[in-house]
Amino acid sequence: MPTRDIVLASVLLVWSSVTPLPPREPQEAAQASKADDKPAFKTEELEQMLAPIALYPDDLLTQVLMATTYPLEIVQADRWAKANKGKTGDAAAKALEAQPWDASVKSLVNFPDVLALLSDKLDWTQKLGDAFIGQQKEVMDTIQKLRAKAKEAGKLESNEDQKVEVKQEGPTEVIVIQSANPQVVYVPVYDPVVVYGSWPYPAYPPYPYYPPAYAAGVGIAVGFAWGYAWGSCNWGHSDVDIDINRNTNINNNIDRTKYQNRGQGGSGSGKWNHDPSHRAGVPYRDKSASQRYGGKTATQATQARESFRGRGGASSLDAPGAGRTGASGARPTAGARTSAGQSGSRASSNALGGVRGGGQAARASSSRGNASRASAGGGSRGGSRGGGGRRR
Repeated sequence: MPTRDIVLASVLLVWSSVTPLPPREPQEAAQASKADDKPAFKTEELEQMLAPIALYPDDLLTQVLMATTYPLEIVQADRWAKANKGKTGDAAAKALEAQPWDASVKSLVNFPDVLALLSDKLDWTQKLGDAFIGQQKEVMDTIQKLRAKAKEAGKLESNEDQKVEVKQEGPTEVIVIQSANPQVVYVPVYDPVVVYGSWPYPAYPPYPYYPPAYAAGVGIAVGFAWGYAWGSCNWGHSDVDIDINRNTNINNNIDRTKYQNRGQGGSGSGKWNHDPSHRAGVPYRDKSASQRYGGKTATQATQARESFRGRGGASSLDAPGAGRTGASGARPTAGARTSAGQSGSRASSNALGGVRGGGQAARASSSRGNASRASAGGGSRGGSRGGGGRRR
C-alpha cells in the first residue's frame, strides 16, 4: 500500500476512535451565557490598571489606549521593531507601512520600550484594551481623576520636559499634559504608589510598570513611526478623536487612502472607533463587545478550543493566572526589556487565542504538542521629579 494511503488510513482510524462530545445541556448553555455577561470594571480596577500611564502626555496616552485593543498586533510590532533595529530613513518607513497593523500600533514603534512592556505584560495590556472598548468614558474620566490626585500631591507639574495645564472644556475642568518640545515626546517614569499619594484601595494596588532601578524619564525625538499618531484626547467628551492628516510632514511614505475609513463617515477624522479587523481573533471580554464587533468571548473561545480537542475539561491555559506575565502586584524585571530571543515572557499568537499571554502559555502549548506527538508516534520623573531625564 502506498505511504500516502497508509497515513490516510491511520488518520481515519484515530478520528473514528474519538468519542463525540455530547450535546450541551440547556443548563450548561445558560451557565456559559451567564459567564459571558461580565460586570463592568469597578472604579478601583480602573484606577489600578490606569495608574502607570495616566501621567503620559496626551498624544502618547491616546496611542497606548487605542493600541491595547489590538494585543496580538502589539506583540507582532514589538518583534518587528526588534528585528528591524538597523533600518532607518525611507527604508524603515516603507517597511513599516507594509505591515497590516492598526495605525496606533505602528505609532508605538517610535517608543520601543513602551511597546516592549505592553507586549511583555499582556494580562495588563488586554485589560486596558477591554476597558477602553467597553468603558471609554469611564477610562478617560479615571485618567483625569488620577491626574488630579497627582497634582494635589505636588507630583504633577510643568518642567523643562512637559507642560501641565488646567483647562476648562465645556462644563469640565481637565488637566492636559503636553511635551514641552513638540519634536520630542517625553515618556515619564514614576512609581504610582508615590505620585498619587495615599492609595485608597489596598485590595487593588496600582500595577507597577517599570523595574525599580529604572527611574529616569526618557525624551524621544519623534520619527517616521510617529506619522501614524492620529489620535488626540477630547477630554470634554471623554473620548479620542482621529485625524489621519496629522503629522503629514514626518512620514511621506504613508498611503493615507488606506486609512480613510477611520473616524466618522469615511472622512478620516472624527471620534475613534475600535476596528475589529485588527483584533485578529483575540476574544472579547464579554458578550456585549463580542456581539457589537462580531467576535467570540473568552468563554466561547475556550469552548470552541475544547470541542476541537475532543474534551470538555478546562485547559491549563484557561486556569486562573495561567501564562500571565503581568499579574497584579508582580513587578516586571529587567528581562522584560531584553530582546525577543532573551525574554522569557514573550507571548505566542496561539496563547493570545486563549486570552492568556506570555512565554509560559507558549511553553505549555508546546509541551502539550510534544506529549501528543510522543503518544501518537511512540521613581520617578515626569510628575514625581525623582530622576534625571535623558535624550535618545
